[in-house]
Amino acid sequence: MRNPFRPLMGEAVFAVQHGSWRDDYRKQVAELHSPKRHSHVAIAEVEGTIAGYVAWNVVPDRKKGEVKILAVSAQHRRHHVGTALCEHAFDQMRAFGAEVVELGTGGDQFHAPARALYESLDCTPHPRTVYFRQL
Repeated sequence: MRNPFRPLMGEAVFAVQHGSWRDDYRKQVAELHSPKRHSHVAIAEVEGTIAGYVAWNVVPDRKKGEVKILAVSAQHRRHHVGTALCEHAFDQMRAFGAEVVELGTGGDQFHAPARALYESLDCTPHPRTVYFRQL
C-alpha cells in the first residue's frame, strides 16, 4: 500500500512525519488492547478471514469515547464491515458510559471513503487544518 501522505507533502516532510509508518502501525496495533486503560479491539471475520478491526477507548469521567483506528481489508470494503465494526464499538462505548464519540481521518482523496462512512453513521465533521513545512 502506498502512503497517500508522501505525494502531498514531499519527501523531506514525509520522512520526518511518516517515514516509518509501517513500523508505527505495528507498534500502535500491539498497544491498542488494554482493558485496564478502557482500550479495546474488535475484529471482524468473514468466512475465516480477518476482514477488519476497530480499536477504541473510553474516558468514563468525560463520558467520551474515541475510535483510535478502523481498518478494513481492501477486499471487504463496501460490504458494511466498517459500519458493523463502528456500531459494535459505539455500543461498547455506551456500555462504559460514553455519550460522545470522537473519530478522525484524513482530508485527502484516499480517506474519502472513511469520511463517507462516518457521515453515514451520523457523525458530524469538525474542520481542522494541519500545516507542515520543511525547515
